[in-house]
Formats: sequence, C-alpha cells, structure tokens
Amino acid sequence: MSSCVFCRIVAKEIPAAVVYEDDQTLAFMDAGQVNPGHVLVAAKGHAENLYELNDAQAGALLRTAARVARAIRDAYQPQGLSVYQANGKAAWQTVFHYHMHLMPRHDGDGMALSWPAKNPPPEKLAEYAAAIRRALV
Repeated sequence: MSSCVFCRIVAKEIPAAVVYEDDQTLAFMDAGQVNPGHVLVAAKGHAENLYELNDAQAGALLRTAARVARAIRDAYQPQGLSVYQANGKAAWQTVFHYHMHLMPRHDGDGMALSWPAKNPPPEKLAEYAAAIRRALV
C-alpha cells in the first residue's frame, strides 16, 4: 500500500527510530511523543484495523507489545503505562494501518481519557454478552 505511511515505514521508505522488529511486527518511536518512551507497535502486513488482523498477526502484536512495554518500564521507570488502540474514525483512528500506542505515564502528565459509564443492570450486561457470543466465529 504505497499511500499508507506505516507500510512505507515498514518498507524502510520513510525513516523511523526502530525499537524492535520481527517478521510480523515493527515497534518504533511515535513522532508525537506524549512522554519519553512513547512507542507504536504496528503490524508489518497491512491491516486497516483490529478486525482485519488474522490470529497469527494478533498474537505477534501482543507479544511484541508486552516485550517492548517491559523495556519501556526498565528504561524510563514510568509510574504507569497506557496502551491505546483505535479502530475507525469514531474511535479517533487517524492512521488506517493497525497499530497500538504504548505510552509511559506519570502523574500530572496532561494525558486524559474518559468515557461516560452507562452502568447498565446485570440483565442488560448478560444480554450484551449473549449477542457477542452468538457472533463469535
């Protein structure tokens, strides 16, 4: 996908500060660092979002994320680490190539994420769960 910026990074057409690479994943520094150590973990094969990943890609991405997260912890000693991944414009996805953000966190670092919890009753939660179970393939 020559128009995809992450495909171009994977192909080494665009430079990136690479942290880790294997046959299915590439981890590199986010140019828009939230805090020092903010890394993106991307699929090497183009998949627009989580829905398009096959099981092998999904497993490889989480293995890489865990490995790089431990290295971020050891290198920067953050108070915490946020993992963020978006699918679709409504979820604020801006680069349409699967990737996740590993963001070292510190109290008062200015990053915020909040959502309006609806707190449905247990019966409604069971209904939601049943609908997802029916759709599992």
